[in-house]
Parts: sequence; C-alpha cells; structure tokens
Amino acid sequence: MTEPSTAATGERGPRRVLLTVHTGRRDIVELARTSAARLLRGGIGVKVLEDEAPDLEIPGAEVVPCDEGAAKDAEIVMVFGGDGTFLRAAELARYTDAALMGVNLGRVGFLAETEPEAVEETLSAIEDCEYSVEERLAIRVDVVDRGGMVVSGTWALNEISVEKAERSRVLDVVIAIDGRPLTSFGCDGVLCATPTGSTAYAFSAGGPVVWPDVEALLLVPSNAHALFARPLVTSPNSVVTVAVPADGNQARVSADGRRTLDVPDGGRVEVRRASRPVRIARVHAAAFGDRLVAKFGLPVRGFRDARHAGPGHELFTSRNVLTREVVSVDDPDQTAREVSGGSTHDDA
Repeated sequence: MTEPSTAATGERGPRRVLLTVHTGRRDIVELARTSAARLLRGGIGVKVLEDEAPDLEIPGAEVVPCDEGAAKDAEIVMVFGGDGTFLRAAELARYTDAALMGVNLGRVGFLAETEPEAVEETLSAIEDCEYSVEERLAIRVDVVDRGGMVVSGTWALNEISVEKAERSRVLDVVIAIDGRPLTSFGCDGVLCATPTGSTAYAFSAGGPVVWPDVEALLLVPSNAHALFARPLVTSPNSVVTVAVPADGNQARVSADGRRTLDVPDGGRVEVRRASRPVRIARVHAAAFGDRLVAKFGLPVRGFRDARHAGPGHELFTSRNVLTREVVSVDDPDQTAREVSGGSTHDDA
C-alpha cells in the first residue's frame, strides 16, 4: 500500500532525519556528510548513531544511542549503504512511524530508493515533502517448544531461515500450512520470505520473484531431498509451520541474517504476518519490473532481434522498456526504430 507523505500536512513537529551509514568506506562517509549539511541548511534536524558519530563528524547533528529509540520523532531514516545497512536501519525504525529511504552504495541494492548520482534530487524531495510511503508486509516468528509454549520470537522484513545447526547432518522438517500437515523432507533448511525478500535469499534458493505490492507469504526449501519440494506461495493470513522432529538434527532460526534463535528439540517455528508493516519512502515512480531489468541487466529485446550492440548494451535504463529500443550497431548515436512499429520514440 502506498500513501502520500504526511510531513507536508503539518501533522508533525520539527522535522528530523536519522542517518544510518556504512562507515567502512570513505566515499559513503563523504556523501553522508554533504547530505547532512544540506538537510541542516534546509532547517531539517539530523540525528546520527553514537557508534557512527566519530567517523561521520557532522557538526550540528544530534547523537543518539543505537537502540529502539533512535528513530523516535524522526520523519525518515536515511540509509547510506547496501541492503545489509538497510536491514539494520529497519530494526531501528521498526516501532516508530519513520519511513526508510535508502541510497544504494552496495552491489544490487533492491531495497534502496536511489543511486548516488541522484542524491541531490532525493534530498530536494525530502525538503519539499515530495515523496510517498509504501507499507511492506513483514513477518513475525514464534519459536514453540514441544509442549506448545512460545519460548522466543523475532520478526523479519526479508525472510527467516530455519537452518541445520550441524553442517554434516540433514535437517528433517515437517511443513504445515494453517495447522494442516502438508509434506516432510530432509534438507539444508527452509526459507519463509516476504514479497520484499523474494529477491534476496529466497531468490538465490530458487524461489519466485514476487512484486512487492502482492501480499503473500513464501516458503522455499533449500536443497531438499524430496520429489515434492517446490516453492510455495500462500495467503498473507496463513500460518506457516516448520516442525523439527525430536530425533533429528538441531535447528536454529536466522531472521534477515541478523538475529538468531535456537529451536528446542521437538520444537517448531511458526511464521505469520506481522501486525506492523515496514514503511519505505519512495521518490521515484519506477515500476518494479524496471528495477528488475536495471538490477539484473535483463535483456528485454527479442532474442531473435539482430540489432544488438553487444553484451551489456541491450537496454538503456532511461528508456521505456516496453518499446524494446536498442542502439543500432552501424550507428551508435542513432536510436533504432521500435521493434513493434515503424516510428521512432522520443522518451522524455
């Protein structure tokens, strides 16, 4: 679900932005500093985490502890880094109304809103409150012992992985949906993912790519020794259960690769929709399909079309994907006519 920014309606007090930064790279630190300086000049308060403050050295910034109160009263949590930094920021914004806005300085960066070259445009949108907020489905995880008591729990934006604790042994699991047993098999693990996480760990394990505005839960077995171990897509209101027999391998739960829980002998893991979504701020109106094309370099021209400038030149990301425009080999400066028609297309 997408909603307009509420910052422009006067519902908030003084505006504040919390920065979360991958401080291990000098170029990222410099970009965060210049961005903070611009926000401060625009009258927007800047908060930084106390463990990052010494590296950032931003004059006028408010230093806050790195805990659940860090994003309190912040309008936006602005992330400078890759998806790992974004997931860390999601932990800080989890129980607030702050929206996450990422600047991709990693490799793929599916969660980020913008690339470094468009930071000025993004900062202008923040200053002018010209952004929308998407609400992404998150999942809640309960670890239950053999007596039916919940012994621990956590949440995830991307996925949780039920993994074997001993690498040398297979993990036996029983899968149930809404309390009804479905199948059992031996495997390396089972992933329960959100649509947002469908392009992360679940994607690597052979799961489907799900558009983020689709509300659903995904179950993706990892290296299952079974004839029926297909990825499953269930209702967002379903409860997915992964039970581990008492005489099997030890298991643990990893949430977004950041939080780990042990599963007791004979216990089970229950995954359901979380009561609170994760809020992500968007400035650019790019369709998710265009993001897939840009991030993976997907060839969108017809595979029989000979007009091709070589690997890596199948698509200009600034052009309309659906027109399949390519550059002619004979004249790189001349845009070829549309595959489906005879007229040229000027994409503004």
